[in-house]
Amino acid sequence: MTGLVLDRIAAATLRPDESRQVFRAVLDALSRPGHVVALPTESTPAVLLPVLALADLGTGVAVLDDGEDWTEVVGVVTSAPAAPLEQARFVAATRPVTADELRAVCRGSALAPEDGALVCLPVSEVDGDNWAVTGPGVAGTASVSGVDGLLAARAEAVAGFPAGIDLLLIAPDGRMTGIPRSTTVEGRDR
Repeated sequence: MTGLVLDRIAAATLRPDESRQVFRAVLDALSRPGHVVALPTESTPAVLLPVLALADLGTGVAVLDDGEDWTEVVGVVTSAPAAPLEQARFVAATRPVTADELRAVCRGSALAPEDGALVCLPVSEVDGDNWAVTGPGVAGTASVSGVDGLLAARAEAVAGFPAGIDLLLIAPDGRMTGIPRSTTVEGRDR
């Protein structure tokens, strides 16, 4: 391991209270779609925090990066095995994700919807009006922003409800909003 990887491992190791804060923030984000919550501030990219807090030996993880060694860091910190995108229970991206990659994410099945992946996507901003979300946990309509070009891929990934994927949109400053598979999303792709 390089010195950079060792430094990242040290920075990515969450204390128990930090893990609880991230877990609570993830629950809040997914139970109130479109509502913005804050992750604790860390030196690790915010988009990785849910995976660092939630992954364990029994959950395959896929990290989509541009060769920045975050896959190795997440594996060492969580002991979670690296998994192909199609089999991972947790997916975190430190780079933009393509529509084809989102379509390939594990959706589970009607008999095992819990096998659908939690996908952590980096966005520049979570406040905005690109997508309007409605459904359970949303008081009226909420607006979210940030993930351009993925609306159709997300719709395809949740079409077999209760199977599907859950999204966490995470800005660099740690602000996060959730879009679970039960949420209806309307908007425009750019």
